[in-house]
Amino acid sequence: MMRSRYTAYAIRDRDYLLATWHPSTRPSSLVFDPEVEWFRLDILGRTGGGLLDDTGTVEFRAHFRSANLRHSQFENSRFVRIDKAWVYLDKV
Repeated sequence: MMRSRYTAYAIRDRDYLLATWHPSTRPSSLVFDPEVEWFRLDILGRTGGGLLDDTGTVEFRAHFRSANLRHSQFENSRFVRIDKAWVYLDKV
């Protein structure tokens, strides 16, 4: 789920991101910064998220370019399973 959401940010797939966001925390809209280019995702760790789990976290660093400078975003994201599908809930 984490990799597919990262890819959706990279290709600016607003519909996929909103569809995979938990209803209680999903924003009403998303605006992408046209200056940001996502180019690498490093998964640093995870908890839960297995076949029999209903919750899990993914710790990651996403790398991007903006104004010809490289940056990264670190996050520990929480996911939950709803009706057999994983959705992003929030940051831990």
